[in-house]
Amino acid sequence: MKPILLTMLLFTAGALSTSAQLFNTSLTITVRDELGNTVEGVSVKIFEKQEDFTKETNVLEEATTDKKGVAKFKKLKPESYFILCRKGDKDNTGGGEKIGQLKKGEFNKATIVIQ
Repeated sequence: MKPILLTMLLFTAGALSTSAQLFNTSLTITVRDELGNTVEGVSVKIFEKQEDFTKETNVLEEATTDKKGVAKFKKLKPESYFILCRKGDKDNTGGGEKIGQLKKGEFNKATIVIQ
């Protein structure tokens, strides 16, 4: 009985360590207005460099927020990124959002306020 239990434990541990590496590094951005309400239809752009963010060139990824004010990005490198959110005359350029180092293989989250 003990050898079977030990084999099952080793198999489970191996499967868990393998599955942890299967997840892509992703980023979920929630966009809110100055009142704290989520905002649908916001253009969300990701840049790797601050210079690109400032000039709004070399967009790495782009998405639009859904009904819940959420934009999702998958298969990103575990790096820091600059985020630009804009809808009409509201954006986050005053603060210039920099998302710190994403955690590799995890579902990273951030909230950005536009005004």
